[in-house]
Amino acid sequence: MSVPVFCNSCLCEPRSPTPRFSLTSCGHVFCEICLQKGKKDECLVCRSACRTLVLSKETRPDIQSLFMGIDVLCKKYSKEISQVSEFQERHRKHLLTYYKQKIAKLEESLKKATQQLQQIQCMKPPEKTTPLPFSSTSRNSFSIPSRKQSVYSSYSLHSSRPSTSETMEAMEIDPVPSPMRRV
Repeated sequence: MSVPVFCNSCLCEPRSPTPRFSLTSCGHVFCEICLQKGKKDECLVCRSACRTLVLSKETRPDIQSLFMGIDVLCKKYSKEISQVSEFQERHRKHLLTYYKQKIAKLEESLKKATQQLQQIQCMKPPEKTTPLPFSSTSRNSFSIPSRKQSVYSSYSLHSSRPSTSETMEAMEIDPVPSPMRRV
């Protein structure tokens, strides 16, 4: 249903023998007969300076929409709005997919870097602390040679070199200072 068009001066409606209608830049509609009665480039209703546009099927769509029924306009624009909304939604989904993939790649890189760091830390030898001589742990782990047993006999029992703590335990300590050494 379209809006009824009528001349704003004589109030006639378009009919087949009726002359053409025109729209002024100030928003008034006139039939060809009334338009010829008035002054050129002046509106018959508001008397302001104006330009006129002949209404026809070739008139621009934005001008034609002024004469369409609201229900037709709503259907037309709701379809356009739906198309725009769908386009924008697809665009957002595409962008979201891109960022999800980028995040997944970054998370994978972070996971690999974390694993490599853990492997490096596992390969690093732990810091060793040297036990103090004659500590309780060294007495329990190794046998203390008697004074009669020499250091070399203790050494021959082990397949590898004795540790510093074993060597120190095997040494006989003279509590009296040597006369050669000055204190």
